[in-house]
Amino acid sequence: MRHTRTVREQRCRKGARHQLLIFVAGACLLAGCTHSAPPAAPPEPTVAPSSIPAQTLDQPTSPGPATIPLGAQPAIASDPAQLADDLVADEQALRAPSTPEPALTSAARRQQAAYRAIGRTPEWDPIIRPRIPPWLIATYDLNVDARRQLYPMTEVKDTVPAWRIVAPAPADALLAHYREAEAATGVGWNYLAAIHLIETRFGSIEGTSTAGAQGPMQFLPSTFEAYGDGGDIHSLRDSIMAAGRYLAANDFANNRDNAIFRYNNSDRYVRAVHDYAGVLAADPAAFAGYYRWEVYYRTTAGDVLLPVGYMSTTPIPVATYLADHPQ
Repeated sequence: MRHTRTVREQRCRKGARHQLLIFVAGACLLAGCTHSAPPAAPPEPTVAPSSIPAQTLDQPTSPGPATIPLGAQPAIASDPAQLADDLVADEQALRAPSTPEPALTSAARRQQAAYRAIGRTPEWDPIIRPRIPPWLIATYDLNVDARRQLYPMTEVKDTVPAWRIVAPAPADALLAHYREAEAATGVGWNYLAAIHLIETRFGSIEGTSTAGAQGPMQFLPSTFEAYGDGGDIHSLRDSIMAAGRYLAANDFANNRDNAIFRYNNSDRYVRAVHDYAGVLAADPAAFAGYYRWEVYYRTTAGDVLLPVGYMSTTPIPVATYLADHPQ
């Protein structure tokens, strides 16, 4: 029996549709939607996901002695100029075929922490952005914009949630499911990956929302029954296929914004999905970094990292959690 989450990122809705979690900024109840115009849809990928170097598709491993300790947040520079330079170095490491594990995991964790910090500190833009090289600037802009769309969709909580955090399925399995769904429904693999990233960090967050949404792609059982083709709502493959069918049925081919909006009735959500999908379309190797990102939760004590292995059946006061799990 799955535990009910008492706090969850939920969609603003114009009708009773499936509700969902957004892990990247912490969970919350949305008070209302903002209305910003989503950017133009990014191009379809020009390189197949299989072009990602094989070593980057490994399951995340336990960190070695020279890497970030399990459960601790990565240390990043407080000086924005140094933060920019460190981010560029980590982006390079994530794309270099010679970068070994666990260095890839450490680079991805610092990359995630850097984008989170930059996303909530726009006053750093005049210092950081000029230091980003031309080859990275488009990716940088999209990642920062995604954070700035998702951050206002959360509220600060004084507890950590009733969730279970698990390691995601192997990356090559995820990519195979996205490609299968793309072939069957016409919905780009990069969009399915972007939604999966935002919803449950590729299935890392397990539980049932207060609205009853379930599974890796966060469907209400009634919605999944309509689009799941008789599958299992908790199955990774079945839920990804259902997401492709749902988006296709909502005219993804001709109106992507509307289809994504139907998935989550928020213009900010639509824009964030476009942002992450755009990064993956232009550079499928960026999946290696996203795959290694972790789960953060926004609290009165700041962002709290919930590592693989975290599990609670009830919300925990954040002070109590931090006393036993220093960040």
